[in-house]
Amino acid sequence: MAKPKIGEFVNQVKTEASKIVWPTSRETVQTTIMVLIMMTILALFFFGVDTVFNAIVSWLTSLAR
Repeated sequence: MAKPKIGEFVNQVKTEASKIVWPTSRETVQTTIMVLIMMTILALFFFGVDTVFNAIVSWLTSLAR
């Protein structure tokens, strides 16, 4: 496979870079808010699951005493 010349490579990079569609500031803020909401929901969910498992393990170990 032949390697492209440096100039050709730079032109290809410029062409591909021009195809990038950057999000608007509104889209970025909306996405950030959604990520924070989902992170909070998941943190609360895993906190609850961890609390339940901790209670079960504590109960089981108290039976072994």
